[in-house]
Amino acid sequence: MSHVQHKRNPLLARVRRMAGQVAALETSLQSTDADCTDVLVQAAAVRGAAHGLLMALLDEHLQEHVVSPTDPAERAAEAQVLVRLLRAYGK
Repeated sequence: MSHVQHKRNPLLARVRRMAGQVAALETSLQSTDADCTDVLVQAAAVRGAAHGLLMALLDEHLQEHVVSPTDPAERAAEAQVLVRLLRAYGK
């Protein structure tokens, strides 16, 4: 996936922010006096960050592999790959 390598730095920045959010969530859960509302907010932030990363990756995949090819058969095949990815994400 050349587009992933092309956009590597912003994607890695997202992953690093997510790692920080997950670490903060873990710290909260390990705390004996963690407020459950704060923990829920942190968990939602992690989920949102993961969703944002996935949407960025899917957008790049769609542009590179479904929109760009000029061969209709290749576009159809790549669209099916995208459908499988979306179904897997929905589970």
